[in-house]
Amino acid sequence: MSESPIPVVMCFSGLDPTGGAGVQADIETLASMGGHAAPIITALTVQDTRSARRFEAVDPMLLIEQARGVLEDMPVAAFKLGMLGSVEVIEAIHSILADYPDIPLVLDPVLAAGGGGELADDPIINAMKTLLMPQTTVLTPNSEEARRLAPEADSLAACGQELLDMGPEYVLITGGHEPGPHIDNMLYANHRQLETFSWDRLPHSYHGSGCTLASGIAGLLAQGLDPFAAIHEAQEFTWHALQQGFRPGMGQHVPNRLFWARGDDE
Repeated sequence: MSESPIPVVMCFSGLDPTGGAGVQADIETLASMGGHAAPIITALTVQDTRSARRFEAVDPMLLIEQARGVLEDMPVAAFKLGMLGSVEVIEAIHSILADYPDIPLVLDPVLAAGGGGELADDPIINAMKTLLMPQTTVLTPNSEEARRLAPEADSLAACGQELLDMGPEYVLITGGHEPGPHIDNMLYANHRQLETFSWDRLPHSYHGSGCTLASGIAGLLAQGLDPFAAIHEAQEFTWHALQQGFRPGMGQHVPNRLFWARGDDE
């Protein structure tokens, strides 16, 4: 298979009709990272910038056909997983990933919409933990997701260690839901906390911030950056996209992932 001059990232994500999160967040972020998104739709959602109301997962055989067709045609350099929708979809993705163990994988464990609305139940969470985390290069839960994924842990630090034990190489727990003037994102690897990244807290809440961060990491891994550098640079990109975000509806703000294209100094 020939090498692509622009690295391809396969994104398994839900379709968000607002364009704030999900597959559109992946596409915009990867374009900003100098990559090309190959989007595989996992679920259709009914949501706005305030909350998610319902969703339907795609047929797993259709998902497998979508992904296999692209993988046999393009040199995929990284995988990014977002909303998954059903246990059957997770099993289908697991069967695909098993054939590509050397391609880096970023897993954003989407359990709820940013504005509210559950997107994953306990069977989905359990399937994610047993089938996907052992293949994950970088896991990117927010603090609420980390607590749901590791309910026995008595602190976020303990969550990080417990999540590492499930198989990911790196775990980045983002702190946007925690109180304080700064957002502290904690990175774990090699059985310990490697780094705390501190960012000024912005004044709004945002729809699609987690998708942006995970896609940014995947895009930079596809470019050949080592995981630590990709994790740091993707956070910086995400912070600037949020800083220059906008409010298209009546709910949360949406990241401006194309802020760099405005041609001004803002």
